[in-house]
Amino acid sequence: MTGKGKNYTNSSQKINKLQKYSFQEAVELAVECSYAKFDEGVDLAVRLGVDPRHADQMVRGTVVLPHGVGKKVRVAVFAKGEKEKEAREAGADYVGSDDLVEKIQKGWLEFDKAIATPDMMSSVGKLGRVLGPRGMMPNAKLGTVTFDVARAVEEIKAGKIDFKVEKAGIIHTPVGKVSFGVEKLLGNIAAFVDTVVRLTPPASKGTYLRSIGISTSLGPGIKVDPAYVKELLKQQ
Repeated sequence: MTGKGKNYTNSSQKINKLQKYSFQEAVELAVECSYAKFDEGVDLAVRLGVDPRHADQMVRGTVVLPHGVGKKVRVAVFAKGEKEKEAREAGADYVGSDDLVEKIQKGWLEFDKAIATPDMMSSVGKLGRVLGPRGMMPNAKLGTVTFDVARAVEEIKAGKIDFKVEKAGIIHTPVGKVSFGVEKLLGNIAAFVDTVVRLTPPASKGTYLRSIGISTSLGPGIKVDPAYVKELLKQQ
């Protein structure tokens, strides 16, 4: 098995693996420990005290990160008539109706997020096996099946992300790039954590926020003490 590289090892030595840091300290360390020649992404992992196998403990939602995620998101919209025009004016990258459905059925997938008006879902439903496994299927609960296509497009372009707790009770999400700097990263993390806390299922028992970790694309993980959540939210 190949060992960790010299840069990773040097970064790891700056982190006390036995310590749980505040959000401020963890983000500062993550930025300091970044060593890649490209602009590394910054990711957040939150382990929740829920059992996703039970529907009443599922945690799923959306949040608009105030500073975006640091990459251009290509949006495809399934709409007709005036809604098609509305989507284009709002900045959608690709807009169509049955023609767009047919194009995707033939293997085209050059987009990141999809939005559909309710009247298009009978056609878009044919793409379930293609878009579903990729997390790209329009979903009313996530605000991507709507007649307000302009708002949906603008929110996604502005940094709206959707998230869902995994089987192990963990949510993974990008929260920006190293180049954002500490304050913008903290702002994005605060918006995300606040949303997750608001979605606490009534059926959840015991400690809800079990553990939190921050890492960059190539860097080591940094443990955060969940006790600092109130402090984080108060500062934003």
